[in-house]
Amino acid sequence: MTANSVPSSAPASASVAPLWSKVPEITLWFWLIKVLTTGMGEALSDFLAHTVGPVPAVLGSGAALLVALAFQLRARRYVAWVYWLAVLMVSVFGTVAADVVHVGLGVPYLLSTIFFSAALLLVFRLWYRREGSLSIHGIHTRRREMFYWATVLTTFALGTAAGDMTAHTLNLGWLGSAALFAVVMLLPTLSRRVLGLGEVLTFWWAYILTRPLGASVADWLAVTPAQGGLGYGTGPVSLGFGVLILVLVAYLALTRQDTEKTAD
Repeated sequence: MTANSVPSSAPASASVAPLWSKVPEITLWFWLIKVLTTGMGEALSDFLAHTVGPVPAVLGSGAALLVALAFQLRARRYVAWVYWLAVLMVSVFGTVAADVVHVGLGVPYLLSTIFFSAALLLVFRLWYRREGSLSIHGIHTRRREMFYWATVLTTFALGTAAGDMTAHTLNLGWLGSAALFAVVMLLPTLSRRVLGLGEVLTFWWAYILTRPLGASVADWLAVTPAQGGLGYGTGPVSLGFGVLILVLVAYLALTRQDTEKTAD
């Protein structure tokens, strides 16, 4: 079965799609910006929670996410700033959601990691049953796009819980967690070459791990030395990551190096 195929039982309307993909090509730029958005989402969510309070942070980030996703869903093709704004807001809200599960409801990091892992597997199962593939190269219909963003949101919540679990429950600290996830994130490339694992599996493996990697780096930069960090603060770290994201997205918007123009 090819990456862009759909099950024969799928409605005919699901295979009728615009010519342009709604997601970027997977390049080095993609992974750089992805890690930066995860870090900024972690730092910004913590900054908002401590400045305006957890409840306004949840409501505000949730509203901003809905607006960003509305822009993304209305777009007829991939637009760099629209796509990455949606990813950033998913990062902020996903972090807040995972923190609420732990801080607000008192759920241990290990249990929340298991819960979000199960939720992600469920989303993957539903997506595959309806579309016959989990490949992002076939995001040309509204239904596939909804599955894609549900997956992205769940991976951010899972990554937040997993990063906190390794830092706190396993006592690796922020820097130790970042090193762990950086190494594990590279395993898909080696596994694909040595074991012949498929492109879709290795992509989502690496994609999931970018979240705890970026979040751990952001926490290490932001928290105080007493907490195992460098003490720059969540506000400056959010601003620094935001500037880098803005520069890279502007570059991609101008050069269109990550634009896919193939039909489904």
